[in-house]
Amino acid sequence: MNATPLKTVIIVPTYNERDNIAALVQALQEEFKCIRHDMHILVVDDNSPDRTADVVQGLQASHPNLHLLNGQKQGLGVAYIRGMRHAMEELSADIVFEMDADFSHKPEDVPRLLAAIDAGADFVIGSRYVRGGTIPDEWGLYRRLNSRFGNIVARYLAGIYSVRDCTAGFRAIRTSILRRIDFDKLRVQGYAFQVALLHAAKTCKAKIVEIPVNFIDRTHGESKLGIRDIIEFILNAWWIRFDSSKTFLKFIIVGASGVVVNLGVFTILLAQGFNKYGASPIAIELSIVTNFFLNNGWTFRWRKTKDRMRTRGIKFNAVSLLSLGVSYSTFVGLSMLLPDYPPQLHQFAGIIPATLVNYFLNSYWTFKHTEDAH
Repeated sequence: MNATPLKTVIIVPTYNERDNIAALVQALQEEFKCIRHDMHILVVDDNSPDRTADVVQGLQASHPNLHLLNGQKQGLGVAYIRGMRHAMEELSADIVFEMDADFSHKPEDVPRLLAAIDAGADFVIGSRYVRGGTIPDEWGLYRRLNSRFGNIVARYLAGIYSVRDCTAGFRAIRTSILRRIDFDKLRVQGYAFQVALLHAAKTCKAKIVEIPVNFIDRTHGESKLGIRDIIEFILNAWWIRFDSSKTFLKFIIVGASGVVVNLGVFTILLAQGFNKYGASPIAIELSIVTNFFLNNGWTFRWRKTKDRMRTRGIKFNAVSLLSLGVSYSTFVGLSMLLPDYPPQLHQFAGIIPATLVNYFLNSYWTFKHTEDAH
């Protein structure tokens, strides 16, 4: 529990938020009255054509704890990095918040996130996807799937599976964690920043806590999320996995060896006169077996699992059967659709979806790491 009041800066990035910003500043000021910390608001405006900055400047005379930082529009991530650097270097902040300007995040939840910091957390997420958190009922199927898909990509592709809401934009963070992060290495400009920063904080061993919040759809203005942001988000998740996960790289190496075994055995069996529909599952099964021994003894060797070897073996066999079914079904389907192509090409095509199924199920089920495993 923090006994000394901490300087807390709520960073609010804006672009054409003239209709929201004054009401948000007033609502936050009301919440500050019941918070013992030294509370400030930093509006980071990207040269809004609707002159959002003018509204903020008009409010500064009556609110000395309101700050304005202007800049060019380069994306959400660039705006937050600019704001965080200013909060740490110029305002000497102990804690910074990320918060939207459109009332998607409720000002009355600020004390709740700050209380989690006081209780010892380093990185607090206002989460839509833990028990008690909600998303708007009026969201359509596309919006719901987009949000869920983003979290699946972040959790399982970028490797942040312990966090339920990786893409949340309502967060409280100790600057002692931020000072250990090299912002230049995050390589993001848009919404992908949320996942990149979370992953960097997790790498720094930050204590991450999720607090349930009710996410509210904006009533004024437009969402800034575009196709470019979605593409950057997915590419960044792949980069995080490639850059930081030795486990994934080992799995790729093992998978490459499995391809050699699969295609080598398949070719040998064809040369021996085997029917291609009989040779395919044999080659698949042998490659799965060799992949298991390499993954068990090398890729996932460091993981502590709560299951005994026999249980892991049962799980692996179940995953292997599913992978075999996926690969063989692909092989048969392509053989029927494209009979004039070499069967080795059909066999190789079946390896790709089977490899993905094999990795994710074995990584997050068969060899799932458990901290308290003995």
